[in-house]
Amino acid sequence: MRIIVDAMGGDNAPQEIVKGAVRAHKELGVDVTLVGKIEEVKACLAGEDESAYEIVDAREVIEMEDDPSTATRRKKDSSMAVALRMLAEGKGDAVVSAGSTGALLTGATLTVKRIRGIRRAALAPILPAGEHGVMLIDCGANVECTAEYLLQFAYMGSFYAKKMMGCDQPRVGLLNVGTEDTKGDELRHQVFALLREADEQGRIRFVGNIEGTGVFDGAADVVVTDGFTGNVLLKATEGVIKFMMHALKDVFYKSTINKLAAAVLKNDLAAMKKSMDVNEVGGTALIGISRPVIKAHGSSNAASFFAAIRQAKAFVEAGVVEDIKANIEYMRIKTESDANA
Repeated sequence: MRIIVDAMGGDNAPQEIVKGAVRAHKELGVDVTLVGKIEEVKACLAGEDESAYEIVDAREVIEMEDDPSTATRRKKDSSMAVALRMLAEGKGDAVVSAGSTGALLTGATLTVKRIRGIRRAALAPILPAGEHGVMLIDCGANVECTAEYLLQFAYMGSFYAKKMMGCDQPRVGLLNVGTEDTKGDELRHQVFALLREADEQGRIRFVGNIEGTGVFDGAADVVVTDGFTGNVLLKATEGVIKFMMHALKDVFYKSTINKLAAAVLKNDLAAMKKSMDVNEVGGTALIGISRPVIKAHGSSNAASFFAAIRQAKAFVEAGVVEDIKANIEYMRIKTESDANA
């Protein structure tokens, strides 16, 4: 298996990106293609066997201030654009990048293309909740959605949760302002009916509407929503986690007795912090793209990027893309013309 790495994307590129890729090659046994400024990439490989890695020169870098909707088209020789072209041409099995989320999503959509029949690709992070984690789909790729988009998100999220998260029968919940069937706006009403129908047909396991609190109390394995609402929830969650970790630190450093208590709880606190650490999660899958693309965290260090490559490897092996392709006919809203065909 070959993983194509955007070596110049992210706050800590290329040093930490290359270190993470080297570790992945050694520990996971994947072949790695490093795409970026060749002299900088080679400098990061000092002390390593260069012949073990394919290096593809790319002279441009997509910066965070670049317009994400045009970045990969304007900067055709950027590390991200070259990596995505290589994936589209079958020169690798997956792409991993810590670069601009918007540019990666747009570039993947235009270059690698969506799975035929999928209306929109979605960003689907795994939130630190429950036994397996909770997938949030979408979290910002699609601010305005139709009922069909959300229906497809539910199916795609369910396939991913089953193959990647270890959920035998993933529970799909629709994020809403209440748990009652009649809650929400017109879009939520339409989606609710579609998901209930899919559940009755045995194609997904729909558990109904869930509120924001239900996301973290084990009510569902996959939470479906539009990108606007999903992004607000994701950012709020990240903010609350940071606040709580700082608040706990302040409490434990407040007095000598509290410091002693912290020492007793050291291992448990470390485990809790690890479960919420982006370096452990690795990245976010771009679901709906015809080949696996993983968005690593922008501030990825070597450990985080290694985790993102590990996720990409698992994504390829799980065959999620193939599952989506095989079920496209059930993921479309039938129109009057379809009925008369």
